Amino acid sequence: MAEKSKAELLKEKLFINRENGLKKVEDPVWQKINDFCEGYKKFLADGKTEREAALAAIAIAEKAGFTPWCPDKAYKAGDKYYVNNRGKTVAFVVVGREKVDKGARITAAHIDSPRIDLKPNPLYEDTELALFKTHYYGGIKKYQWTAIPLALHGVFAKKDGSVVKVNIGEDEGDPKFVITDLLPHLAQEQYKRTLNEGVKGEELNILIGSRPFKDDKGSELVKLNIMAILNEKYGVTEEDFLSAELECVPAFKPCDIGLDRSLIGAYGHDDRVCAYPALMAITEVENPERTAVAILTDKEEIGSDGNTGLNSDFLKYVIRDLAELQGVDYTQALRASKCLSADVNAGLDPTFKDVMEAKNASKLNYGAVITKYTGSRGKAGTSDASAEYVAYVRNMLDAAGIAWQTGELGRVDLGGGGTVAMYIANLGVDVVDLGVPVLSMHAPFEVVAKFDVYETYRTMLEFCK
Repeated sequence: MAEKSKAELLKEKLFINRENGLKKVEDPVWQKINDFCEGYKKFLADGKTEREAALAAIAIAEKAGFTPWCPDKAYKAGDKYYVNNRGKTVAFVVVGREKVDKGARITAAHIDSPRIDLKPNPLYEDTELALFKTHYYGGIKKYQWTAIPLALHGVFAKKDGSVVKVNIGEDEGDPKFVITDLLPHLAQEQYKRTLNEGVKGEELNILIGSRPFKDDKGSELVKLNIMAILNEKYGVTEEDFLSAELECVPAFKPCDIGLDRSLIGAYGHDDRVCAYPALMAITEVENPERTAVAILTDKEEIGSDGNTGLNSDFLKYVIRDLAELQGVDYTQALRASKCLSADVNAGLDPTFKDVMEAKNASKLNYGAVITKYTGSRGKAGTSDASAEYVAYVRNMLDAAGIAWQTGELGRVDLGGGGTVAMYIANLGVDVVDLGVPVLSMHAPFEVVAKFDVYETYRTMLEFCK
């Protein structure tokens, strides 16, 4: 083999040298990656909404020894507990050997995803078909949600205080639902619309039935038959829709993508692909020096507001409650803490490379993505992590031999987005975004690389322990 030139040696020393991480993965490690991702696929299938994902996460954590938070308990180093916020946001805590005023290690991911919500008064009949009126949730391309099988998830909260869970469309024998689209033969006027308006928000009506009630007298007999079915199955009336949270999500199952099975296709990668690694990492942390916290939160896709979003005081209270038990100052605890805001970035898509700036775009199979700032245009709506904290994370990753890269969310002045990082930073915590690159982000069916999922899990574990 020819000796490397002085220039080649100098390039190795001075230039960034990232490469496809799969090139170095041997079969035994690939089997570990696959096994981890099988668990992830099950988590996705079990938790298609924030409520379901929170329940699935709690079930996993309880098997690992976590118990519900008890304010009267004297927690000691190594104890594991969780704080459940209204069934939509959950914080998992492993108490450290040092008191929490020395700082916690926090990972934060969201478990809500773009979807189609039902309006408060959704059920109607038109041309002897029964449909639901909807209001989409989060940033979606509306046309992508037509002509695909949908499942209905959520709850009816009744006046007597009872809550009835709904999950229709996931089991093999279940009926599915659909938003119909216009056939191309009659779409001449529709073709003149912009892509954003190809299907309008008020046209996202979900077809749910066509069979009229047996009695042929009266109007709205198809609607009546649907309401009779719901009443028999769930004991609800039309008025109970007013206090329901019902969400339509794709009925697709998570699956491997590609002949080499190196990718995963599913609904809800953004951001459960970071939530699952954060969850699995904290379940493996034992007796850490610093208290470890993994928080899985709601409402990120619509701005993180509300009492289950991270723009609330929930994280502050989780830290405060432990600090008060330990007799230390919780504000100091927050200021000394470090956080990985575990959220996705856009992977470089070979079909649409022009929307990215290649030197600062993340790629599939290159590992976890550090995103120093998100926001849009002039970095509006982001915390922009400090150079010192990014250096800290770089050092941790390199010392552990974890594959990582950096990325921005599109070209300057073209794209942008937001995460929970700025809300955590507002508490005085050092924070940077780190997660998995995604293709077709916010679509009903997104794609990630198994290698990147596993490296993100390794990152969370190294950070927490």
